[in-house]
Amino acid sequence: MRQNSVRKEGARQRAPHASDHGWDEGEQDASSVGTQDGPRDGGARRGKSPDSGDDPPEGSARHRRGAGGGARPPRRKRRVLRWSATILSVLILGTAGAGYLYYQHLSGNLETDDLNLGEHRAPEPTPNAAGQTPLNILLIGSDARDSKANQKLGGAKETFGSPPLADVQMLLHLSADRSNMSVVSMPRDTLLQIPKCTDPDDGKVYPQTGPKYMTNESLGRGGPGCTVATWEKLTNIHINHFMMVDFSGVVSMADAIGGVPVCVDKNIHSRDSEGHGSGLKLKKGTTEVKGEQALQWLRTRYGFEGGTDISRAKAQHMYMNALVRKLRENTGLTSPNQLRKLAEKATSALTVDDGLGSPKRLYDLGNELKKVSPSRTTMTTMPFDYVGARVVPKPEDAEQLFRLVRDDVALDGKGKKKPVKEKVSDDPAAADDEIAVQVQNGTRSDVEPPVSGRATTVAQLMAGKGFKKATPDTTTALAEEKTVVRYPSADLEGDAQRVAKSLGLPLSAAKKSTDVSGVTLVVGADWREGDAPPKGKKKDDTTPDSADALSGSDKKACMKVDPNFSW
Repeated sequence: MRQNSVRKEGARQRAPHASDHGWDEGEQDASSVGTQDGPRDGGARRGKSPDSGDDPPEGSARHRRGAGGGARPPRRKRRVLRWSATILSVLILGTAGAGYLYYQHLSGNLETDDLNLGEHRAPEPTPNAAGQTPLNILLIGSDARDSKANQKLGGAKETFGSPPLADVQMLLHLSADRSNMSVVSMPRDTLLQIPKCTDPDDGKVYPQTGPKYMTNESLGRGGPGCTVATWEKLTNIHINHFMMVDFSGVVSMADAIGGVPVCVDKNIHSRDSEGHGSGLKLKKGTTEVKGEQALQWLRTRYGFEGGTDISRAKAQHMYMNALVRKLRENTGLTSPNQLRKLAEKATSALTVDDGLGSPKRLYDLGNELKKVSPSRTTMTTMPFDYVGARVVPKPEDAEQLFRLVRDDVALDGKGKKKPVKEKVSDDPAAADDEIAVQVQNGTRSDVEPPVSGRATTVAQLMAGKGFKKATPDTTTALAEEKTVVRYPSADLEGDAQRVAKSLGLPLSAAKKSTDVSGVTLVVGADWREGDAPPKGKKKDDTTPDSADALSGSDKKACMKVDPNFSW
């Protein structure tokens, strides 16, 4: 069951753009504007998962109860979340070798929440030839301040108890064949439209926002499921799971693995005369950061070249890559006792959707992630354009990056898919002059009317190619984006493929459909004129330069330091 967080009495109300107090190391944003939704209560709500086995508990997350099945368990304080502990938690569960029985007892540590609070779901990806499908996991980090301990780590006293913001959002894409992994970060300052979301606890409906709403506001509109809904609306990528992690868990877990190597090109001290900065102080070169120093690295904006959320995201990418490499090498984890303590801390920090709500599922996920080597892991940032101090998705480049993820194309440019060999029907085609072809006009589109007489024109063209029984259907004008050949049953598949081939269309353009009674050629909006359908353009499967891709195997990556913050 999802538990509502108790709203702290006296906590200030947050405007949608007042978002710089957490991941911005404690400073306030003077450019905040008023919210469209008015005051909002509480933060991310969640519930304990009672599941200790393979099968998910019955009912939705908010209908779960304890063993007695009665009233809600006591409300728990909201936790401050951090992406780095998320990926660490998953990888630890995959690398620890204590066995499934041990992890079962960790189930009481896990908390669950609803996956998607919106009305739109992106379509599930089509399985590859081996029947495998990719896996998409949204990693969410929140800036919530819910305790003195967490506030000490995050700063900004005036934000204590305020609704949390999804200030770090990373989409982790694991390829269908598990050969590669891609991560797409969205800058927390991104302006976009957040869809309508309904809080499953109290039924409160948050209406769709305008087009210039801060993406990190999504978490306060019903929970992490609204952040998932926002991503799916923007990218049309189907998200399978989400993970959120306790902010302070970074400190203890970074200590447990003995630190993570990071690099700066000159001495750095992230602190200015006005007190802005994380406090990070490192010497030039590579340093193993752990505990609060690791947290400072992840929070640093002031001090890295550029001084923006973009440079901070790049530093987080470097940390994450180094973390994965270290875990794969098993350095810092030398005893079962270390692994046990780390696994317990990880599961205590995790909040996940129902689909990951058991140690067994997390263990299995960890094993899947372990299949990918660092050399096939690529970190990217969503391409963007600046709008004042904020950013918006860069139209063509952002969509290109999202399409590559949707199509399961590796962002590192390696292992490009081999052309799929088209399957020729077992049903032999009749002679061209014996195939009855009905031609329909499908050239109407959202912006253009149908081409008058197009069915008749193409039927005559087909007759000239030898299909003497081609006849136009002048009773209807359809809307079909691309030209297609439909057939009703397997015994006409060969005939339909023959028609497609005669027009230079791929065999896949012949599609089985119960909407037709015979072989039917629908002339699409892509063929409004000319004697043949246009050849499809070859897709560009290169990752945009603006995505700033970083390989997980790059051990020489080093953050550039602003000279004004060097010592």
